[in-house]
Amino acid sequence: MTLRILIADESEAVRKVAAEILGQMGYDCGECASTLEALARSDAQMPDALIVDSAMTGALDLIRAVRSMREGRRPLIFYSLVKADLRCLMAGKTAGASDFLLKPFDRKVLAAAFADMAAIEAVA
Repeated sequence: MTLRILIADESEAVRKVAAEILGQMGYDCGECASTLEALARSDAQMPDALIVDSAMTGALDLIRAVRSMREGRRPLIFYSLVKADLRCLMAGKTAGASDFLLKPFDRKVLAAAFADMAAIEAVA
């Protein structure tokens, strides 16, 4: 079973780089340029993980909405930030983020973030 990751970021370049790296790691990646699109896609088929850009309009609302869905599965939600600002980190955690990613992404950062998911997939 291939784990699905949804990348929600207004920057096409960020989405493409993350999807390319994660795709090479064996994940099935989807991309969304808006929180509304990410919410609709999550509602239609909940991903195993979601990367949400903190700079997107409605990012915290998206995290809260995904957490309130009653599908039974709780995806990992990574709140991505350009800098580790304590106020932003706390807002993401309060909304329901599982963890944080600092941009720009590279293979090492994404491999470390998704190491637990890879272990889950190996057991499944």
